[in-house]
Amino acid sequence: MPRRLPQLNALKAFEAAARHVSFTRAAEELCVTQGAVSHQVKALEAELGIKLFNRERQRLIITDAGRDYLAVVRDALDRVAMGTERLVQRQSSGMLTVSTSPDFAAKWLVHRLGRFAEAHPAIDLRVSAVMHHVDFAREDVDVAVRHGDGHWPGLHVTRLCSELLFAVCSPTLGAKLKRPKDLLKLPLLHLDDRGPWTAWLEAAGVADANALHGPVLNRASMLIDAAVDGHGVALPLAKTYWIVCPKATAELPKLVAFRDWLLAQARNDARQLHNQNS
Repeated sequence: MPRRLPQLNALKAFEAAARHVSFTRAAEELCVTQGAVSHQVKALEAELGIKLFNRERQRLIITDAGRDYLAVVRDALDRVAMGTERLVQRQSSGMLTVSTSPDFAAKWLVHRLGRFAEAHPAIDLRVSAVMHHVDFAREDVDVAVRHGDGHWPGLHVTRLCSELLFAVCSPTLGAKLKRPKDLLKLPLLHLDDRGPWTAWLEAAGVADANALHGPVLNRASMLIDAAVDGHGVALPLAKTYWIVCPKATAELPKLVAFRDWLLAQARNDARQLHNQNS
């Protein structure tokens, strides 16, 4: 059987009028006219076939039936208000699951998690490091950071940052480098294949460069660790990072907070890199 429910505005007008014992003060609370409150209450009385108020000498007096109904209506509105508040709170707090590549998580994100926790203590951040692109329809993930061209139809996509293509190494090895061709005296670290180093050396004007020496690694995190430990010179690949989520949830407060925080971190990195190179 369908529920028999009066109009919500009529219930709100009745509850406010009964609480204030005044149509005027109820109208002020609800930001409507006194006539509108009176009309809503009269419509409710007509629908129920019950007198909820008596009007005596310009005074509003609630009837016994009105007092009984007030308890029911007030309890129902309180429950709706509390349920709404809990729902809103869940949108701006609680768990937020983030999917990233293992390399991005290990070398960029995890070192900043403390800053996010300080800025947003109500959000319980969960990081899932995986190699595949997450399927938001099938996996319990709220937002992802991906490499690629940013073309993922049906998803909300925000550019995070782009990597620059440049050689990196430990300070000890760096002291030995004065010009691009000096790189050929040191081990070159390769990610997946040796093609990028060949292209970089040619672009740097190092003719007939032999970039075939040095180990080939299949993970960017391994490449970075090898460079930090002084085992050779690495060449980070140019890639663009994107913040990706379903369009339907893109404006959830907790997701907006995380996205804005990521963008702020990326801008800070860009400023520091600019200051170092200027």
